[in-house]
Amino acid sequence: MLPIERKNEILSKLMLDGKVIVSDLALFYNVTEETIRRDLEKLEREGFAKKTYGGAVKSDNMTAELPYTVRKLTNVSGKKYIAEKIGNLIQDGDSIMLDASTTALFTVKSIFSKHNLTLITNSVEILLDLPASNDWRVISTGGAYSQDSMSFLSSSAISAVSNYHADYAVMSCKGLDIEKGITDTRENNAHLKKCFLKSANKIVLAVDNTKFDKVSFVKICELEDIDIIVTDAKPSADCIKEFERKNIELIY
Repeated sequence: MLPIERKNEILSKLMLDGKVIVSDLALFYNVTEETIRRDLEKLEREGFAKKTYGGAVKSDNMTAELPYTVRKLTNVSGKKYIAEKIGNLIQDGDSIMLDASTTALFTVKSIFSKHNLTLITNSVEILLDLPASNDWRVISTGGAYSQDSMSFLSSSAISAVSNYHADYAVMSCKGLDIEKGITDTRENNAHLKKCFLKSANKIVLAVDNTKFDKVSFVKICELEDIDIIVTDAKPSADCIKEFERKNIELIY
């Protein structure tokens, strides 16, 4: 295994469990504890971890964006569950805007059997993963390519989205708070999703249970700007009450 692959796997374990132990990782990967400590030091410098005695815990850094390869390994079952629920909303002939989240990728997989769809996306991974043969119309935003997110993120991508109007926009976030609203880690991600709000009839927020009651770095929108929230577990009573008050449909 390459060092970068090991580091990304460790990061994925850290995101899932909230902490990692040096001795356990050294045994699992059959490397020295010093090698694991160096991996954790790199993760700490990148803003993902906080070293502790004997290991590390997950950082609360609001600006750190997980690499796409790591996000693909994190809470896969929850994302697939959310994607299936979103897929049930989409009907033949619909037009859908999709961000570059891993949940959006799973959503596309869940609608392979649908016909005459129009997809508008800034995700390169979605473009690569489409069926070899279907009757869909697929529109890429284009723009400057971001290797970390496997997506197009630039003013060109934002401008492209504004040229279309869709039945649904499916987007993710890094934080949902009933007072602070919907937030993300990076400004360019947030700007693109703000454009989604103006370009679709229905805004669907795909958010797993770990993002509730969290606030990230950049605000995307207010809670009431969302039409449908799809998640993988029942939210708190306070959240449910607020969603009902703001006429947001909740699916879980």
